[in-house]
Amino acid sequence: MRPPTSRYAYVKDGPAIYLDSFATIRRESDLSRVPADAEKLAVRMIHGTGQTDLVDDLVVHPALVSSARTALAAGAPILCDARMVAVGVTAGRLPSGNEVCCFLNEDRVPGLAREWRTTRTAAAVSLWEPHLDGAVVAIGNAPTALFHLLEMLADGAPRPAAVIGCPVGFIGAAESKQALVDFAGETGIDVPYVTVRGRRGGSAMTSSAVNALAQEAE
Repeated sequence: MRPPTSRYAYVKDGPAIYLDSFATIRRESDLSRVPADAEKLAVRMIHGTGQTDLVDDLVVHPALVSSARTALAAGAPILCDARMVAVGVTAGRLPSGNEVCCFLNEDRVPGLAREWRTTRTAAAVSLWEPHLDGAVVAIGNAPTALFHLLEMLADGAPRPAAVIGCPVGFIGAAESKQALVDFAGETGIDVPYVTVRGRRGGSAMTSSAVNALAQEAE
């Protein structure tokens, strides 16, 4: 098999692309806005979205990086609201062969969603409860999932080690992330988190955050 005729001038070396990308991000973003130990987290999240101004809207709990890395090193599961988030997690970066879970397709979910008059994604979050204590939560799709999680925690559900709360969208996304930022002050329940203010977010951003927290190496 032969490659196609070369018609464009572009970088083809994978490691070089990564190095140049991260260097560009550091030139174009003010990373002083995030905690020092969260610099690589911010770089990865920017890399996953192509948005160097993302740093302006990032909110990082001061204990987020240490709490998430400690939990993952100890084998904590990663609980994802969507399959797109789960498949974006790079298995080779996980320090302890951590289980990556998404319960959206469980048989009980449609019935719970109908009974509670909520989304299937939110209903699936209730199935996290037996796995939630010390877990790393990754929400990148549904604002209803983040709201539902916060309601569970307020009702006494086990606390995760960290929450990556970056749902995307026009209805409820900004509000759910603000609720995450305000949660400790309103309830006294302090769970380390990272989020991005406003409407933007998404699976790529969220899985990029997981990958950054899973391994110190860039």
